[in-house]
Amino acid sequence: MRIGDWQFQAFHDGRFKLDGGAMFGVVPKVFWEKEHPADASNRIDLDLRCLLAESGDRRVLVDTGMGDRWTEKQVGIYSIERRPRQLTAELAEAGITRESITDVVLTHLHFDHAGGVLRQGEDGLEPVFPNARHWVQKRHWDWAHDPSERDRASFRKDDFALLESRGQLQMVDGATELFPGVRVTPVNGHTTGQQLVEFHTGQGVLVFVGDLIPFLSQLHVPWIMGFDLNPLLTVSEKKKFLTRAAEDGYVLVFEHDPRFEAATVQFSEGRFQPGEVFTLAAGRPAGGAAS
Repeated sequence: MRIGDWQFQAFHDGRFKLDGGAMFGVVPKVFWEKEHPADASNRIDLDLRCLLAESGDRRVLVDTGMGDRWTEKQVGIYSIERRPRQLTAELAEAGITRESITDVVLTHLHFDHAGGVLRQGEDGLEPVFPNARHWVQKRHWDWAHDPSERDRASFRKDDFALLESRGQLQMVDGATELFPGVRVTPVNGHTTGQQLVEFHTGQGVLVFVGDLIPFLSQLHVPWIMGFDLNPLLTVSEKKKFLTRAAEDGYVLVFEHDPRFEAATVQFSEGRFQPGEVFTLAAGRPAGGAAS
């Protein structure tokens, strides 16, 4: 999908499952199960979608999926479905080497977003993208090193030191423009210092919305995750962001939706709803109706 001078493609690090109730908080199952059918353990499918954005000599990857370093027990718990080194394999199949990635922008450091920053090499752990700067909000970096008891299982904080020691870590302090056209906006309801990644192309804006809006179905403002540390703040942040997105025609990219990659949003009949639905592979409306 091309917007202005930027070319966007979706790549995947596989899929996994999480409890449907945890993904929808207090929303009753009868409302969400039509769009997100659960298995016998009440788990629903989540995609591990990453975004590659290219312009000039920049190759920007947003989030890195879960990576390979999971035990057999963990694979069973999360029903992880992925081939070895899936993200880099998909990139290679598209003619993109891991060495050519110039920047990795991490929405946050939960294991399903940043688990793929490192891999096991011949001499121990090594960065998957050895030439890339890795952009993280400083507030989130600090939080990830001293999380609460509620969310500490979401982090693999021993992974982070290698990027810092190699000089590949770039701290961000609040809303800022990382480089021309690429801006980050912190949102704090899900976790302290998560960042939305916005591409302002001159011909439109595309935003990777991370865990502020994991699924297209969660455009409905009250539909938020039980994982959110501050749910009322998530509601406020979603409403503010979606108002701007609807007014300005943003294209939103959904990280975890197994069916829908991207969509515009409109305010209709008293709620936010999908507008045009896209696939990033070809820039055409995706098959299937959004509800």
